[in-house]
Amino acid sequence: MILHIFNPEHDIALAYNNKYFTAPHAGRQLRNDLDYLPALWAGDGDCVLVENVDSARVHARRFMRHTQHVRFVSKHDIVCLAGEIDRVFPWGWDSAVKFQLEQMGVPVSVMPADEALLAIRELSNRKFASLILQHLRGVMPNSPLLGESFYVESVEGLQSQLYATGKSIIKAPWSSSGRGVRYVDTVMDTSIAKWASNTIARQGGIMVEPYYNKVRDFGMEFVSDADGVHYVGLSVFHTLNGAYMGNSLADEEHKRGMLEAYVSAELLNEVSDNIENLLTAELRGIYTGALGVDMMIVANSMGGKHLDGGFCLHPMVEINLRRTMGHVALALSAKGGFERRMMRIDYDGSHYHLHTVCKEGNVER
Repeated sequence: MILHIFNPEHDIALAYNNKYFTAPHAGRQLRNDLDYLPALWAGDGDCVLVENVDSARVHARRFMRHTQHVRFVSKHDIVCLAGEIDRVFPWGWDSAVKFQLEQMGVPVSVMPADEALLAIRELSNRKFASLILQHLRGVMPNSPLLGESFYVESVEGLQSQLYATGKSIIKAPWSSSGRGVRYVDTVMDTSIAKWASNTIARQGGIMVEPYYNKVRDFGMEFVSDADGVHYVGLSVFHTLNGAYMGNSLADEEHKRGMLEAYVSAELLNEVSDNIENLLTAELRGIYTGALGVDMMIVANSMGGKHLDGGFCLHPMVEINLRRTMGHVALALSAKGGFERRMMRIDYDGSHYHLHTVCKEGNVER
């Protein structure tokens, strides 16, 4: 029996690196409100761990015509079913979720060893994405790609790099979407310098990236298995000040059409093929599961070789070594009935809700 878990606090748990980690209130609320999400990709006979079974059934029916093949189970159910679980697929693997499952009686033998979790954590550091970005640009030297990042281990080194880079984005090595990110115009103010100092003390360093004139966010979604890393689809998503807002629900052809106003299909294919190869070499035998690579299209930048329209592709803003909202959108789109809509997660002041909204032409509303 396969057990699925939605643990969206995963990125923060990686930063803390403590099996006793307790998510902040917002993270716990998001997990409880949307814990039914794995029903969108779970297989026949699989179980999904939820806080409230009846509530999960009601929410899941809004997005699935048939949910009977998925069984929602509570923590109390897991205690009785633990011996039947032979595989576990969380949103993301970290020491905290493993410890939680151990406490419920799930056998350690069906979860990654502690050494594997350490490796997954290291590969989730933004330093790893920076390394793969260098390799990717190296194997595609004549393509309109750009992007670079620098890892520094002191506030003095950070300020020196900022002088060299100019307008920049600084990022904690481990952080969740929209968090752990600051914008700096060459010189840090007191508040940012204090945040950077604390981040370096806790996480060992900090990332510096040039600020780019972004015109479009998107990503590529992959899965990693015993044979390697495989591309599964595009994710066209929307952000506000770095925070996730929603995903376009459309088939692959339509999403490619949205991007081909800026970059060619051939470039997208070449990038996905090379990412498959590069990540297979790094992840095979270490990480099994879903992952996503965030990208962006950049206008009028001096850091890359432009296409005729003046656009460049940043092919690796970050690697999410976990399931992503892009994977959720792919699963939801596959159910049918959501064409040309946008998937959003909204907070009404007390609860999070996943819903879809209509588009007017090419504009989401």
